[in-house]
Amino acid sequence: MRISVQEAPFDLGRESAAFAAGHRDMGAIVTFTGIVRDLPDDPLDAMEIEHYPGMTEAALTEIATQAMARFSLGDALIIHRYGRLTPGEMIMMVATAAPHRKDAFDGAEFLMDYLKSRAPFWKREITAKGAAWVASKDADEDALKRW
Repeated sequence: MRISVQEAPFDLGRESAAFAAGHRDMGAIVTFTGIVRDLPDDPLDAMEIEHYPGMTEAALTEIATQAMARFSLGDALIIHRYGRLTPGEMIMMVATAAPHRKDAFDGAEFLMDYLKSRAPFWKREITAKGAAWVASKDADEDALKRW
């Protein structure tokens, strides 16, 4: 299991290949990458993401440990960026490895839902009209309830 909270961009291909290497006993690898998207009515200049070092890594390690046990994962990876990001940049990556695809998919979705709703990151959208903190969405909360 690897958790990385970083300001620097990551190489999706390199991270995916490194994660998949050596998992000869796993029948499935699932990856998901989140990208900063532009806003439809007010173009996004940037998104600023803040976190508390130490606390964030501990929270992500705890949820990844839960996912490993709950979904019989052989491995898990979470990469989440912080700092100033612009539309089109990769913000996060989740990867899971499991003997069977359902567990790999479910484990990845569980981690993604957690990252969207509960992970200790604070996001602020910056547009020509100003800056606003991103509030939790009902749909994200509903997605988390299924777990």
